[in-house]
Amino acid sequence: MSLQFKRFSVLFLLLLLLLAVAGTSSSATLEELVGTDRAAALSGPEPITEAQLKDPQPRLIPMDAGLRRFVDEAMDALDPSLFVESLSLYKKPPSAAEPWTEAERNALYNETLAISTLAGIEYFSVSRNRMRTFYETSTVIDGPETKKPLTDPVYTTPPAELRIYARQKDLTFGDNIYQYTYYTRTDALIFVQENLSPMSVGPISVVRKNRLRSIIAVIDAGDSLLVYVASMAKAASFPGMNERAGRSFTNRAEAILTWFSVRAGTAFEKAKAGASS
Repeated sequence: MSLQFKRFSVLFLLLLLLLAVAGTSSSATLEELVGTDRAAALSGPEPITEAQLKDPQPRLIPMDAGLRRFVDEAMDALDPSLFVESLSLYKKPPSAAEPWTEAERNALYNETLAISTLAGIEYFSVSRNRMRTFYETSTVIDGPETKKPLTDPVYTTPPAELRIYARQKDLTFGDNIYQYTYYTRTDALIFVQENLSPMSVGPISVVRKNRLRSIIAVIDAGDSLLVYVASMAKAASFPGMNERAGRSFTNRAEAILTWFSVRAGTAFEKAKAGASS
């Protein structure tokens, strides 16, 4: 056997090994993402939530460098006066894979793109002491200027980054335009919401244009999905307004977590059906 052939054989084997490693999906454990104590706390039925109004800093954020960068960049841009975090755990169905398959991740991606399904979700209103509709209407649009309604997008293969626009009528903050940017990773889905119109309560302007960010991360954690929500805003300062807004944002974040649980269940069912067909 010639020396040249031996070298070619070794290089070929190394290439196969690299391709095998590249094609293997892996996920961090829950304990690696949030620590042992917080992992135990997440085993309960309620999400962990926290609201900060003065010199806020992320306290519930998972140990994920990419997610941390998104949150830090948003905080640097806004210098928020209101910061709300929620952390919850979605237990995968028994039929789901550990870590998730590409088909399961893609199904989850498309379910989070289903902006129209946000219409009608409810949250607990502190001021009214009862459940109240969050978004009365929620529609994907072609752009912030023309506002032409579109159907929810669906992708066979999610792009690494995608930007869409939505028009959502909030019974508290009115009819507003938002930008959603979606990021896809092997082990996570992250999307960022930003307001493109000022948000008002009646005649009072509460949050100016581009002064709200909501970051939602869905991270694969083996037999579960770790869901992190961070909502922050540079809000107008009125006596008692920030405290009231903090409670409202906390309850709204929990409503989004409930919405995601429903969408995740649908996604895993679709992935299962696709695998068996």
